[in-house]
Amino acid sequence: MLLGGTRPTGDIDFGVVASEERWPEIEAAILAAADESRVAVQYSTDIDRWSSVAIPPGRFKTKRLRQIGRLSVHLLDPRCWAVYKLARYLDAAVDDLRSVLRRERLSPITLARLCGESLRVSPRSTQLFAFRRHVEHFLETHGPTVWGKRFSARRAVAAFQRAAKIGAR
Repeated sequence: MLLGGTRPTGDIDFGVVASEERWPEIEAAILAAADESRVAVQYSTDIDRWSSVAIPPGRFKTKRLRQIGRLSVHLLDPRCWAVYKLARYLDAAVDDLRSVLRRERLSPITLARLCGESLRVSPRSTQLFAFRRHVEHFLETHGPTVWGKRFSARRAVAAFQRAAKIGAR
C-alpha cells in the first residue's frame, strides 16, 4: 500500500543490513513486532535471492522512506518491485501492479527493458520461460489500462525481447 497498491497486505517482505553480532537482537525485535501486529514477515540479508528472476547488478535500487533513530527504512524501487511481482504473477499481484505502475507513472519501455535485462542475467531455470510469458501477457493485456491508449504493446514487448536478447515467439 505504500507504493499505491489497492489492498492491505497480510505480510511484509524486507531486507536487513546489520552486523553479525546484532542478529539475535534484531531477529528478536522482528519476531516480537510480527507477533504483536499479527503480520507475517519474511526477511533476508539478500532479498534478490527470493526469486528465480534476478535484478541485474547495479540496477537493484531502493528509495529511502524514513530514518527512525539508527534504523533506515527503504522501499524497493517500483521498477524492481514490478520485476518480482511479474515473476510470481498472482492475481493480487496483477491488481497491485496496475495500481502502482499507474500511480508511479513508470515508463513502459524502461520497465520492459529492466524485465528483459533481468531475464538475461538470471540463472537458467524453467521459471524464466514463465517470467517471459508473464511479462508479455501483462504488457499486452494490462498495458493499455496502465499507460493509456497511446501505449503500444508491440513496442514494449519488442523492447523487452531486445533487452533479453531473445526473438519473438
